[in-house]
Amino acid sequence: MHSLILELPNEPVPIGSVFYVERPPVEQQVYQEITKPGCIIRIKAPRKMGKSSLLLRIIDFVKYQKYRTIYLDFQLADREIFKSLDKFLRWFCANIAYQLKIKENLEEYWDEELGSKVNCSIYFQDYLLSYIESPLVLALNEVNRLFEYPEIAQDFLGLLRSWHEVGKHEEIWRQLRLVICHSTEVYINLNINQSPFNIGLNINLAEFTTKQIQNLVRLHKLDCQLEISQILSIQEMLGGHPYLVRLALYELAKNPKLTLEELLQSSPTTTGIYSAHLRSLLVTLQNNLALGMALKQVVNNLDGVEINHILAYQLESMGLVKLIGSLCKVSCELYRQYFASQNFDELNLQDKLLQLQKENVELKQLAITDGLTQVANKHYFDIRLEQLWHELASEMAPLSLILCEIDYLKLYSDTNGKQAENSCLQQIARVLETKVKSSSVSYSCSRLVARYDYQQFAILLPQMNSLITSKLAENIRNEVINLGILHNFAYDGFPARVVTVSFGLACTIPNSQASTSILVDAAAEALHKSKRNNRNCTYVSSTLNH
Repeated sequence: MHSLILELPNEPVPIGSVFYVERPPVEQQVYQEITKPGCIIRIKAPRKMGKSSLLLRIIDFVKYQKYRTIYLDFQLADREIFKSLDKFLRWFCANIAYQLKIKENLEEYWDEELGSKVNCSIYFQDYLLSYIESPLVLALNEVNRLFEYPEIAQDFLGLLRSWHEVGKHEEIWRQLRLVICHSTEVYINLNINQSPFNIGLNINLAEFTTKQIQNLVRLHKLDCQLEISQILSIQEMLGGHPYLVRLALYELAKNPKLTLEELLQSSPTTTGIYSAHLRSLLVTLQNNLALGMALKQVVNNLDGVEINHILAYQLESMGLVKLIGSLCKVSCELYRQYFASQNFDELNLQDKLLQLQKENVELKQLAITDGLTQVANKHYFDIRLEQLWHELASEMAPLSLILCEIDYLKLYSDTNGKQAENSCLQQIARVLETKVKSSSVSYSCSRLVARYDYQQFAILLPQMNSLITSKLAENIRNEVINLGILHNFAYDGFPARVVTVSFGLACTIPNSQASTSILVDAAAEALHKSKRNNRNCTYVSSTLNH
C-alpha cells in the first residue's frame, strides 16, 4: 500500500495531483471550447477557488494539441506599467515575445501616428501570429487588476473583443484563443459591443459539494476518522471553499492526534490553522476603511444586506462574501465569527462617514480626469459623447466634435525632454479649456475638453454648427501659436519654429439609432487631411458638415 504524500494547498494544484477536484462538466467544456478557432473562455471565481489550477490544466491540454501557450498574471505587473495605455501594451507585447523566445522587435511595429491599439494589433498580426504558424492560447490571469485602471481596462478589453470579431473573417486571427480569469464581476463601464465579458464560454467555479468534500476526505485517508455529520460540520464552517477545506483536511491528515472539533473550535482564532490567512485579509480591510465597514455590515446581517456594488465586488473577489441577487452575505461561518469581533477603525461613526464621502469624491474625480492635464479623460469623453448624442437627438440639435493634435509632439519630446513635453501638454490643455468655456454663454457647461490620446485632445460642442466651430478652432490654433513654445530642432524649416496644432472637425444632428462612431470617424478623417496638408490648419469633414 502506497504511503500518503500530502500537498500543502498554498499553490495551484499540480498537474497529475490526486488532490485536484474536477467540477463536471467544467473541465470537458473548456477542453472542447479551446479547440475552436478564435474562441474566448472566461473563468470567474474569488481568490483561492481554483482558477489557476483549472488554467494549468487548460495549458497542459493544449500542449498535446501542439498549440503555443502564453501565461500572463496581471498581479505581477508593476504599478508603473499602468501609467498609460501605450506603456501597458508595450509590456504586454514584450512579455509575449519573451515567452515565445523571439526578439521583441517593438520599435519596428510601433508607429506613434497610428496609436497604441493599432500598433498592438499590427504587432500581433504581422509579427507574433505570422511567426508561430500555429494556434496561440493566451491565458490571462487576475484580469480584475485592470479594473483599478478604468481607462486602460476599457481600451485593452475592447481590443481583445475586436481581435475576436476580426477572427470571424480573417484566418490569421482565428489562431488566437483567449482564456480570461478574473475574481469578480466587471464593475467598470464597458460598451456592450466592445466587451469580451458577454461572449464566449463563461465558467463560474462553484464551491465544493458535500460529495466532493467526501472524496477529498477519502484521498486524505480520513474516511475512517470522519463521519458524514462531521463532514457536514466542515462544510457549515468553511462553506465548501476549496482552499479552506483542503487546508483543514491537510492538517487533520498530518496530525492524527488533532480532532476535527478542536480544529473547528480554534479556526476563527489567532492560534488556529487559518490565522495567517485571516490576518492577511484583516490587514487589507484595515487599510481600506470603506471595505472594512462594508464587511462589518454584512457580518452583522445574517439574512444579507445591500451595500455599495463596487465594495461588494471587491469583497467577493477576496472570497469574503457571496452575492445573491442584490444581497450580500458572508461566505462562510469562519469569516463571520472572525470578523464579527474585529474593530476596523477607532474613528467615531461621523468621522468614518466624512472619510468615506471624501474618498468617494476623490475616486469619482480620478475616474474621469487625465492626471497630467487635469481635463477629462478618454473614458469620460466616451460616456459624455453617448449622453449628448441621445440628448441632442431628441432635440434635433447639432453636435460638433473637434479633434486636436499637437504637431510633432514626439519630436518635441525627443529634443526637449519629458518634462518639457508635459509642460507643453498642460499649457495647450489650459488654452483649450479657456477658449472653449468662454466662446459663448449658451451650453458652455455642457461642453467638454478631453485628453483623447498621447498627443490628441477632443472637444465636444453641443448646439454649435460647423461654421461657429471652425472659427473657434482657428481661434485656438492662433492662441497656441501665441504661446511661443519653441522647437529646439529644425531641418529645412521642419517643423514650425514654435509648437502648433492641427484640427479636424465634424458636425451633425445626432440620430439615436446611429452610432456615435460616425461623428468620431468623420472628425478623424478631417484631422488626417489637416496633417497631410502640412499641419497647423483646420479641416472640416466633407461628410458631416452641418
